Amino acid sequence: MKQKRILLIRPDRVGDVILTTPLIKGIKETFPDCHLTLMINPKTKPLLENNPNIDKIILDDSEGDNKGRKEFWNQVRLLRKENFTTGLMPLPRERHAWMMFFALIPERIGVGKILYEILTGMKTVPKTYIPLRHEADYIYDLGRKIGVIDIPLIPELFLSEKEKQSAKLQLQEIGIDISKPIIGLNPISGGSVPNWTLKNYIELAKRLNESNQVLFILPNANPQLQNELANKKNIFYISPNLKELVAICNQLSVLFSSSTGTSHIASALKIKTITLYCPLNTCSATHWGTLGNETINHIATDKYCHIQCSGNPKTCTLDEIQLDDVIASIISSLK
Repeated sequence: MKQKRILLIRPDRVGDVILTTPLIKGIKETFPDCHLTLMINPKTKPLLENNPNIDKIILDDSEGDNKGRKEFWNQVRLLRKENFTTGLMPLPRERHAWMMFFALIPERIGVGKILYEILTGMKTVPKTYIPLRHEADYIYDLGRKIGVIDIPLIPELFLSEKEKQSAKLQLQEIGIDISKPIIGLNPISGGSVPNWTLKNYIELAKRLNESNQVLFILPNANPQLQNELANKKNIFYISPNLKELVAICNQLSVLFSSSTGTSHIASALKIKTITLYCPLNTCSATHWGTLGNETINHIATDKYCHIQCSGNPKTCTLDEIQLDDVIASIISSLK
């Protein structure tokens, strides 16, 4: 019997890639002898490097090294050489629809009914929005289309012992006692989701710092934050790259953040999470919440969103969610 050679294309963000890992596992459990290749953006490669269910990773940077017509055709030739039997595209992208078409992949599955999917003869799964379904479940629909058995939708990330030890050393070098609980705070969301103001995170750190180690996880140094907390002991700062971030999250006792990729990293490592959410369906914990770990969700009410919120999830500051309630959740998670 001809070996199944499956291409799964996932070129987007951290959270989306992590929520695709149940499908990756499901494919290998259903077709253990298949060859599974992931095509991803180079930025998210560290999330999948150690995954035992992946046979090969192909990078596609449409805004960088693989930009332009020449590089598009180079990628097509690369895919054609792999002799894929099936291509899965959870994120609708015209680039990848045509790429799979010209790579002569006979079975191609996408989402929705977009013109380029119709023109390329792609089979699709519906993307009818149902509020009670999680995004990971929608992603898994592509697997169901090719006969993948249902498994628990639990994301997973894998770390080498070297990566774990490196993270411990990083934390020790900035003064953290890794034998004691570490509370991670991730205050930056880049405007992608509703989030507290930096002022609230600073006040939270001050209150927690009375008897706990607090680690701020930041994309870059933040002078405002560090100046405000300059005289506080046991408050630490780190700006890791993605590979380091995964290993750092693995050392946390609990992570508090908005609904960002970092919260999904923590959940995939079975680290406890306390997370801020908006009740709007497209931002909700039901649709985007962390999976497979112990979590406490703090969700603004519909009343707040309809009366006080800016109406834009990207600028909403979730002021209704009280500091004392978040502190109580964090402290209870440490017990």
